[in-house]
Amino acid sequence: MSVLVVGASGATGRLLVEQLLDQGESVKAIVRSTKSLPERLTNDDRLIITQASFLDMTDEEVEAHVHGCHAVASCLGHNLSFKGIFGHPRRLVTDSVKRLCKAIEKTDSAVPVKFVLMNTTGNRNKHEGEKVTLKHKIVVGMLRCLLPPHADNEDAADFLQSRYAASENIVEWAAVRPDALIDEKLITSYNVFASPIRDPIFDSGKTSRVNVAEFMAKLIVNDEIWKKWQGQMPVVYNA
Repeated sequence: MSVLVVGASGATGRLLVEQLLDQGESVKAIVRSTKSLPERLTNDDRLIITQASFLDMTDEEVEAHVHGCHAVASCLGHNLSFKGIFGHPRRLVTDSVKRLCKAIEKTDSAVPVKFVLMNTTGNRNKHEGEKVTLKHKIVVGMLRCLLPPHADNEDAADFLQSRYAASENIVEWAAVRPDALIDEKLITSYNVFASPIRDPIFDSGKTSRVNVAEFMAKLIVNDEIWKKWQGQMPVVYNA
């Protein structure tokens, strides 16, 4: 059994691939470019790399990649450029999540498949009744209208919550919400909460990408941690 990582060439995706390999997993990675992947990953026999734009793949190709995987992780995100924010595909994350879940359903796996989505603290978990201030609501409302990536992140998590709300589904999911992302070389202490303990707009904390990758890998390989956070949107902060 393998783990499929989509968006594996991104800043967090390649760290997740590294963490999974370090913990003994076999990994399938879909990347836009292999240039950002270090040699120690590309030379690892347990890593199968497919270079492609995910949304350009056929349904049959997606199903083939998902087949035989006990977990799927999406680290897809919009590039922080004018084209990446306002160009197409505007629903990169949501459309990818839907296609991956559809493929998982078609595999007719005998056991549930874990789906780990990298999300953001800017996305309030409305299904759990998370409360925010009025000024926060106003700013997020503006972001939703003006910045397509924000609405895309919201819709992706909402799809998982709405479609797989029941306890018994072929897809079991968790949406990991880091706060302001930073780069650090080493894993450090971090805390995980069910909901934000800071306002991500006006009082954001910091979360290193390597810590996000480590936590996502733990969700995939550690069943006890998965049972704790399955069906939830855990928030990760550096300690």
